[in-house]
Amino acid sequence: MKFNEEQLTEFKRLVARYPEGKQKSALLPVLHLAQESFGNWLSEETLDYVAELLQLKPIEVYEVATFYSMYNLKPVGRYLFEVCQTGPCMLRGSEDIIKYIGDTLGIKPGETSADGLFTLKTTECLGACGYAPMMQMGKHYREHLTKEKVDTIINECRKNAAVNN
Repeated sequence: MKFNEEQLTEFKRLVARYPEGKQKSALLPVLHLAQESFGNWLSEETLDYVAELLQLKPIEVYEVATFYSMYNLKPVGRYLFEVCQTGPCMLRGSEDIIKYIGDTLGIKPGETSADGLFTLKTTECLGACGYAPMMQMGKHYREHLTKEKVDTIINECRKNAAVNN
């Protein structure tokens, strides 16, 4: 497992943002690059590779990767539903939305659907309390969720998957 030339160029660009000897500062963006480059998750092999590239101890990389919910430490589906479960979202029904998504897809938080399309994940505050309940799908927020909106999102994802296969 290694970055290709294009990914390695991006790695070097990310590290160059920081002063000499401070390559650890590039860890977050490098982990994002690795996750995007190697199947949308970070295996132990990937984490060790990042540590080697940044000349860090593996534990330094593991500490960061396991702290932030934006890093996937096991394979995820093509569509990752990260549903906020903090106070404002809970008050507006996120627990019901999480249960509904789980029941609809036949999975629990942390699991991936049998067809490999969907992973359900709960997360802490996504900073969109005024739009609760909400979830993040990649770089996009889906807000004011209802069961009907969830059904529409799931159907959109399935149609998109069928077209892009």
